[in-house]
Amino acid sequence: MSARYLTTTLPYVNADPHIGFALEIVQADVLARAWRLAGDEVFFSTGTDEHGQKLLEEAQKAGQEPQTYVDHYAAEFRKLKDALNLSNDTFIRTTDAAHIKAAQEMWRRCFAKGDIEKKTFTGLYCVGCEAFKTEKEITDGKCPLHPNAELKEVSEENYFFKFSNYEKQLLAYLEKEGSIVPEWRRVEAVNFVKSGLEDFSISRERARLSWGIPVPDDDSQVMYVWFDALTNYISTLGWPEDIQGTFKKFWEEGTTLQMAGKDQVRFQSLMWQAMLMSADIKNTDTVFYHGFITSGGQKMSKSLGNVINPLELVEKYGTDATRYVLLRHTSPFEDSDLTLDAIHEHYTAHLTNGLGNLVARVMKLAETHLPEPVARPETSPFPDEYWNALNAFEFNRAMDLIWARIQALDERITAEKPFTIVKEDAERGRAIIAELATELYRIGRLLNPFMPKTNELIKKAVLENKKPDNLFPRI
Repeated sequence: MSARYLTTTLPYVNADPHIGFALEIVQADVLARAWRLAGDEVFFSTGTDEHGQKLLEEAQKAGQEPQTYVDHYAAEFRKLKDALNLSNDTFIRTTDAAHIKAAQEMWRRCFAKGDIEKKTFTGLYCVGCEAFKTEKEITDGKCPLHPNAELKEVSEENYFFKFSNYEKQLLAYLEKEGSIVPEWRRVEAVNFVKSGLEDFSISRERARLSWGIPVPDDDSQVMYVWFDALTNYISTLGWPEDIQGTFKKFWEEGTTLQMAGKDQVRFQSLMWQAMLMSADIKNTDTVFYHGFITSGGQKMSKSLGNVINPLELVEKYGTDATRYVLLRHTSPFEDSDLTLDAIHEHYTAHLTNGLGNLVARVMKLAETHLPEPVARPETSPFPDEYWNALNAFEFNRAMDLIWARIQALDERITAEKPFTIVKEDAERGRAIIAELATELYRIGRLLNPFMPKTNELIKKAVLENKKPDNLFPRI
């Protein structure tokens, strides 16, 4: 048994949960569940990022205190645990007292190392990214991630992290196989470092931005939101005191994996790793970057009216159906397009008419013709190709393997017609039906990390020899 640490990024709480983050957290949940099934001890963390200029401005627009504002949205993100049936071990908020203390300790260690200095800087600032933009990050005078927002020229005295001190160490870190998945994101990170690293601002003047963690020993400054938020990956484990030994077990001695969107490479694999190096803390073993979800070929936005709310999907289709669509009908690495019409088609074709219909057919035969339930199949390891897909973060390929077995079982019923055979040769017919029920149980087992409730319902139906209610009712 090995110790595994797994974390999502922390979504910024200036809006309701969106489907892109639902994808990330469901992917993480699949890995956590699969690793636990394999006998590993897993610490799975998620939470919310709650400081920064955007949040202060949004709270002011809403006529609320920042803490009240973030409390509301943190509660919305907490709903994902039940809605998506998540197995995370903790939910960290960057307004938590323990996290604030940890962020200040991270600052002190980097400062003591000589990697933080105060200087006056003038630059173009993107409020959407909460970051100053260098020339190579600007396209046509705009931030490519927030093209509708004007870049503001800001001149102020801030603390800076000496990013340039870590070019060689970051390149050595990135040379390690698996430091970033997929490979082309690793190449992207390497090229970014080789083009030269510029020191980045890690504080804001309190007079301009009051909503943030105070900089140690300087009441005139608060921490830049990224420096604060990135520290969550270890503060959630009890760092720095580590009274319970959780940090030592899962970070220092365990295997660490961070999940993030493709726009996070600079923050997760470069800035955060440089901060860890400065503080003399082990680097993250692997960061996995997923693509975005678009809708109708366009980026989701409220103005276009194409935003898909995961909580609304769960309300309409159910938890496991929502998980199914996210895991099988999106690419793990590239951008994926989802529309409400496509989601409905996937639900109807593959769940209502597919898996749901198969369970009903097999269990109706079993309930009618088998005098007793089939014996619980011997627990056997999941197939190598299934694990290979999961270990490569190819969630869709792993699910395709399951659906190939679903299709094969369906085709066997059509080809062999056990419903006819059992009337002519009861013993032979019952033997075939028992084999069908046994294979259905095995399919249920394979669904465990992906669709945990469906896994339970299928296995329960087989062991009780009873046709269940429709798993995926027609909508």
